[in-house]
Amino acid sequence: MDILIIGAGPAGCTASLFLSKMGIRHTVVEAAEFPRDKICGDGLDLKVIRVLRHLDPEITLDGEHFMPVHGTRFILKNGKTVDFQAAKSDQPLFHTAKRLHFDHFLFQKLDHRTADIHTNTLVENIMRDGDGWIVQASCSGRTVEFRPRLILAADGDHSVMLRYLGERKIDRRHYAATLRQYWKGVAGVPESPNLLEIYFPKGLPMSYFYIFPLPNGEANVGYGMTSEVLAKSGLKLRQVFENMLKNDPVLSDRFASATPLETPKGWGLPLASLRRKNFGDGYLLLGDAASLICPTSGEGIGTGMMSGFIAAQFAAHALQNRRFDAEQFKNYDREVYRRLNSEIRLYNSMIRLSPRVYDTVLNFLAPNPLFKMYFSKSVPGWLRTAYETPIKVDV
Repeated sequence: MDILIIGAGPAGCTASLFLSKMGIRHTVVEAAEFPRDKICGDGLDLKVIRVLRHLDPEITLDGEHFMPVHGTRFILKNGKTVDFQAAKSDQPLFHTAKRLHFDHFLFQKLDHRTADIHTNTLVENIMRDGDGWIVQASCSGRTVEFRPRLILAADGDHSVMLRYLGERKIDRRHYAATLRQYWKGVAGVPESPNLLEIYFPKGLPMSYFYIFPLPNGEANVGYGMTSEVLAKSGLKLRQVFENMLKNDPVLSDRFASATPLETPKGWGLPLASLRRKNFGDGYLLLGDAASLICPTSGEGIGTGMMSGFIAAQFAAHALQNRRFDAEQFKNYDREVYRRLNSEIRLYNSMIRLSPRVYDTVLNFLAPNPLFKMYFSKSVPGWLRTAYETPIKVDV
């Protein structure tokens, strides 16, 4: 076996789909059975569209589980709203879908002719073996073993490869704590024109509260804060979240008659500002395992899928050369981070100056007519890039 993908979330599935498109045989192992839930904001940006169109231009995100979204509504700390909305068309700026459905949508597209797929298979240990690997996993109470030359580790923030490397550590400056709770009947959803709503609450720097519309009158509601700021503040994220739902003057009326569909669920976001080294002899890190969540927006699905696309190109190049040493992958980080560099610089600048710069700048910029003009002029270019521009990867 040459290539093993650990994890069948968006990053792992994307890598598998593009390896299959190139006719490259490989193995995929996934701890869960699909469909399965994944705690997330459920927002799909234009990077998702761009990667899918490279796979197959006929793929569309429609049907009962997907909702087109045409822009963003910023809710300022004084309660005023500012909408950044593109003209409604068949090319929306975003989609939303529960990860339960989106991840299953991708998983069902895996090609069994070239991908040997093992679900309900938990990787527990990996060991270097010469110029290859021994990967031990459990499946239905029995131990299974794989011996790949190259591992594409797409198994999330708790990646077994990160544990092997001794890199499973949380740097609070480059990590965010977040909560998700599904609701039904939130006032203004979906009466608002299918916008992603983001609220920057007063006195809570480096944080945001969001309401993302979903089909069937539901909404993904959540709150996140940079872990370093949260730790220094002494606040408890769940208490802050629940207090806002009940008492925040901007939010409380909207939730007064709404129904929660679950208890709040927490998860962590490994931010791209950490800039991991995501390659080495016989391995590449993808998605959350590579800490590739955009630090300014919290978006990770599109960046994860982009890393899966890029990783497949590097894997194909290494396979062609019959070499899987680190030298073969030396440009991988450059290709991954070139699409995140501006967001990383902005985030690092804000948190170095003062955490309060974040909400101050956003509350100042959002209502500025020049910012809205910039958005309107940028939308056509963003759409062209997503729907028409090839992704170039220099291996």
